[in-house]
Amino acid sequence: MSSKINAAITGTGSSAPKRVLTNLDLEKIVDTSDEWIIERTGIKERRIVEDGIVGTDLALDASKKAMEEAKVLPEEIDMILVGTVTPDFLLPSNACILQDKLKTKNAGVMDIVAACSGFIYGLSIAQAYIQTQKYKTILVIGVEILSHVTDWTDRNTCVLFGDGAGAAIVQPTNDDKGILATFLSGDGSLANLLHIPVGGCKTPLTEKNIKESMHFIKMQGSEVFKSAVRSMGDATERVLKLGAITSDEVDLLIPHQANMRIIEATARRVKLPMEKVFVNIHKYGNTSSASVPIALDEARKSGVIKKGSKVVLVAFGAGFTWGSALIKF
Repeated sequence: MSSKINAAITGTGSSAPKRVLTNLDLEKIVDTSDEWIIERTGIKERRIVEDGIVGTDLALDASKKAMEEAKVLPEEIDMILVGTVTPDFLLPSNACILQDKLKTKNAGVMDIVAACSGFIYGLSIAQAYIQTQKYKTILVIGVEILSHVTDWTDRNTCVLFGDGAGAAIVQPTNDDKGILATFLSGDGSLANLLHIPVGGCKTPLTEKNIKESMHFIKMQGSEVFKSAVRSMGDATERVLKLGAITSDEVDLLIPHQANMRIIEATARRVKLPMEKVFVNIHKYGNTSSASVPIALDEARKSGVIKKGSKVVLVAFGAGFTWGSALIKF
């Protein structure tokens, strides 16, 4: 047993809507095909919320599952960190709303707007708070309702996105496990390659820009692809160096589930066989900040991650943002 305080994930949970939207369903909406979508993205279906369900509903379900596994009571949570770009409201934050739903009256609350990297950004913040002994129990969540910001007439983007939530409890440990290293970075000069053009203070919503569908996600796919592969590869290499291990010692890579070709290209770049890469994009599509924690929860619950496993989480998202975490379980 070491005297060093490490930040360990002691519980995870995930939540996906019941409604399944398949590629065959999309064939009826836009000019596309099941074969084209699978070949280009690896996605077979995605989950879409029913009317009246919001992000904090999914976050609540995922959080309760993580808390149950970690045996954590609401009053024990010191901080709630929520990665999201699709909050219930512009004001207040999802973290505030979730705090009320969980009845965690003592918790600090913060939303993190880092798109698909939001959960990893949250883990890095949680690690810092735990290791400095500021807090003992932190709830980190990634949650998105991307179906509400997707243009369902744009065949290039509507096939990609889905809704979901994933959560993790982070607590201190003196054992030889936990978050060994994190790496965060970004490049705001490329923001226009993946963004929602209107709806903020610079360009408020108007009847005209809503009719022009400018309040939906706009993406320059080929440019995003190149940046994603380069950035996720670099982030993986950086966090391995920070953790003082080689790619041969990695038991599992959990990448952001954005596109199967991006996942495969990232694995090749860091010299990891696909047998060591966790993939569930075929079931959920791209759920942005929820992607990594949903995959992490499924990998743990299915037994892919075992005691002693060294796992790398890596993501890339709008902003641009990217980040990685090396964790020993």
